[in-house]
Amino acid sequence: MPTKAFAAHSAMTPLAPYSIDRREPLATDVEIDILYCGVCHSDLHFARNEWGMTTYPVVPGHEILGRVTRVGAGVTKFKPGDIAAVGCLVDSCRDCPSCARGLEQFCQNGAVFTYNGPDKHSGGMTYGGYSERIVVDEAYTLRVPKNLDPAGAAPLLCAGITTYSPLRKWGIGPGMKVGVVGLGGLGHMGVKFAHALGAHTVLFTTSEGKVADARRLGADEVVISKDEAQMAAHAGSFDFILDTVSADHDLNAYLALLKLDASLVLVGAPPNPQPVSVFSLLFPRRNLSGSLIGGVAETQEMLDFCGEHNIVCDIERIAMHQINDAYERMLRSDVKYRFVIDMASLKG
Repeated sequence: MPTKAFAAHSAMTPLAPYSIDRREPLATDVEIDILYCGVCHSDLHFARNEWGMTTYPVVPGHEILGRVTRVGAGVTKFKPGDIAAVGCLVDSCRDCPSCARGLEQFCQNGAVFTYNGPDKHSGGMTYGGYSERIVVDEAYTLRVPKNLDPAGAAPLLCAGITTYSPLRKWGIGPGMKVGVVGLGGLGHMGVKFAHALGAHTVLFTTSEGKVADARRLGADEVVISKDEAQMAAHAGSFDFILDTVSADHDLNAYLALLKLDASLVLVGAPPNPQPVSVFSLLFPRRNLSGSLIGGVAETQEMLDFCGEHNIVCDIERIAMHQINDAYERMLRSDVKYRFVIDMASLKG
């Protein structure tokens, strides 16, 4: 069915209106009228082919929330009128060891991402949430707690699960000292989650201007990372540090803050290889790791956790035609802390 969307046609051209075809719902499909779609930095990377893997035209968007309009005959979890969500995944092989563990994002036969992935049903590539509707298998469709603001909940589908998953994997909870590096779209959610999990939460930032906001979001302490004395005061004291920064920065400075057997986990994606001194890991047996979104079950767990604790993203709503300006502002970190597209602006 013809569907209004916004697409990039090359790395050098702005996103513009485009018509795509969505499949008619199959037996286990859910059709969703998209109400809100969050804007992730990955959208910009793909629109401008900064990772060298974009197939054009590309319709970005993987923080999708909307209302169910139709369901296939075999659907059991959703009915028309329900609020539903779609994150970064729309399919996987469902059989490999990773899928069996609920880690579909690491599918060994190839996860199908919400956009710029191979579309198993229609051929070509998948198209994302910068569009008026989407059709997704119910196995990759998520329930949204009714108490959450729908616009603020949309970015939970990427920014939320990206920060929640490592905190859960590494068992963060009361009595632990947790650092979050960077207060952007990911970092502000890391602070909210670490605080809600009961950890003593410390925000690292280069900006004095973010101190008050960090405390408002749940940080118990704020460290200005450019201040060597402030950093040294926390040496060897952290159980876990979540690094959300996507710019080049000194990982060794944060490794030095970890306790024995503690971990620095990266969820940001700096453009260049980051130098790591082996001695930063040897003394005293520290760990450096990474994490990528989460599987379907864990994403649902995250949404339910947000419902219990009334957690949503701090957002700025925009109209669809403002997306190119939003990308430029995002590059300047001129947003607190996530843009969300009101898709009514595309349908009008």
